[in-house]
Amino acid sequence: MIRTFQGITPTIPQSCFIEETAVVIGDVVMGEECSAWFHAVIRGDVNYIRIGHRTNVQDLCMLHVTHDTHPLIIGDDVTIGHHVVLHGCTIQNRVLVGMGAIIMDGAVIGEDSVVGAGALITEGTVVPPKSLILGSPAKVKRPVTDQELAWIRESAQNYIRYSRQYLFGPDKPRPGFWV
Repeated sequence: MIRTFQGITPTIPQSCFIEETAVVIGDVVMGEECSAWFHAVIRGDVNYIRIGHRTNVQDLCMLHVTHDTHPLIIGDDVTIGHHVVLHGCTIQNRVLVGMGAIIMDGAVIGEDSVVGAGALITEGTVVPPKSLILGSPAKVKRPVTDQELAWIRESAQNYIRYSRQYLFGPDKPRPGFWV
């Protein structure tokens, strides 16, 4: 569902896939070939949200902002895993955020990084580029490997392919459809 809030309608290119149970509200601008999956909420009501090209917001994610102080800015080629909470933070290009992670207001995740599943990135944390971040509260464990960098790119490309299957595939999604 695409919803106008206080006269502001989300800007979503036709190349994006927004699953019908996902909700995109208010001051949200999405780049080309983005996707928002089942029951994701992208809520740009009290501040703005900007999402770069080829970024995927997977099932059950909550993306929100803080009034007047913390917008949400997400770069290109970002994978936001299932059930992630992003609140008023900045995620730079080519980041993979693992399932169930929480990233709080003012945090910045540097490009080419991996946030592990279930990680809690506390308010104001700044993570350098090419970092593997794990734990609660999360800490940088080591630099990402070349294999992990390839995995980040592959994940973003996979979700572009899945989106195209839903948008343009010869078989429209149906019960039991697997990608």
